[in-house]
Amino acid sequence: MNADIAKQILDKIVGQVFGYQNPWTLEQFAQKYAFDVRLPSQVYDSTTNEPTWASSPNPTKFITLTNSRKRSEIDDFMLPKRPLNSIQDILAAWNETNYTSTERQIESINFAESDLVYNSENVYRTVESVRSKNVLFSESAIDSEFVAALQRSINCSFVIRVEDSQNITNSFSVSWSNKVTNSFFMNDCFDVSDSMFCSHIAGKQYCVANIQCTKEEYEALRDQVVRWILTS
Repeated sequence: MNADIAKQILDKIVGQVFGYQNPWTLEQFAQKYAFDVRLPSQVYDSTTNEPTWASSPNPTKFITLTNSRKRSEIDDFMLPKRPLNSIQDILAAWNETNYTSTERQIESINFAESDLVYNSENVYRTVESVRSKNVLFSESAIDSEFVAALQRSINCSFVIRVEDSQNITNSFSVSWSNKVTNSFFMNDCFDVSDSMFCSHIAGKQYCVANIQCTKEEYEALRDQVVRWILTS
């Protein structure tokens, strides 16, 4: 996984959600749409000084998961026997081994600049990806694929800026919702499709700002909204 592959994934997500070519670079997208997402921080391995990525920058000493495993193969992270006569002696010994692991993963492939990656593939600059694929600039993506700037959401596909939601597809800017498809700017909605700027509605289609529209009216407004999103 690298920036080039991540850009290809972003292009595919944007094309699917909006129906237009992606106008943003990776960094432009991250600044515009992932500004409030808890992303990994770049830190440095305390044993090698190489850059690495952690879910939190607060610990003072880091070691990559790879280097931690290498150290374990050498001495199992055990120290030679020494006198421990005081709390100061204990803390001094603990300080020699107390590194926070970074870029942690379990049974995952093709991930970069990420931490807490579980059973996932193609993950870029993300904190916690669980059984997911093609995840960019996200936090807590679970059972999802082709997602960007997602936060704490489950079973989503081809979405941008979705938070605290589940079962969202082909949508942009959705929060606290379930079963939303082909929609933009939705809040607290359930079982809604082809709608925009709606809150607290259920079982609806072709709604704009909680106003029922015809399919033709909706599609004309949708095109205006998409162009506004991509150019603003």
